[in-house]
Amino acid sequence: MNLHTYIILCLLLLLSIALSAVTTVPSVDLQRYLGRWYQFAYFPNNFQPKDCGLTTADYSLDKKGKIIVNNTCYQDKAGNIIKKQALGKAYPIDKSNSKLKVSFFWPFKGDYWIVMLDKDYRYVVVSEPKQKYLWILSRTPDMDKADYSRINSFLVKGGWDISKLEIQGSIK
Repeated sequence: MNLHTYIILCLLLLLSIALSAVTTVPSVDLQRYLGRWYQFAYFPNNFQPKDCGLTTADYSLDKKGKIIVNNTCYQDKAGNIIKKQALGKAYPIDKSNSKLKVSFFWPFKGDYWIVMLDKDYRYVVVSEPKQKYLWILSRTPDMDKADYSRINSFLVKGGWDISKLEIQGSIK
């Protein structure tokens, strides 16, 4: 391979990396973000319980201003029987509040990046820089078909593999 071909290949590689870089929303109002979210869909992973009828994430602030995270997996879709809970803490790593670190087990921390957020805070898409993990959260267990379609288009354009999505909620 000659030098010109090598340089062109390197530039193409760098361009593809730059184009697929995960970006977050410009800003998040933490006060509006707090409260209950329902897991509508997610990329299955090895740290979340399987076969939950319903999964919620409740966010609140502690006295020091850190975010308390309470993830709950319910056996039933009505959310009456708790199967498992995970308590953690999160904190923003920049002034936008769209990039956070979250920990459920000290000293391990993970990235929690808000990559899409409805202007009325009805739904949010959370991922991380490598696009290995993804959650679609909603203020209700169900999601409007138009909203879900908008999210899917965003994810495809951003390079996420939506074939890995496991839907937990219902599309209305």
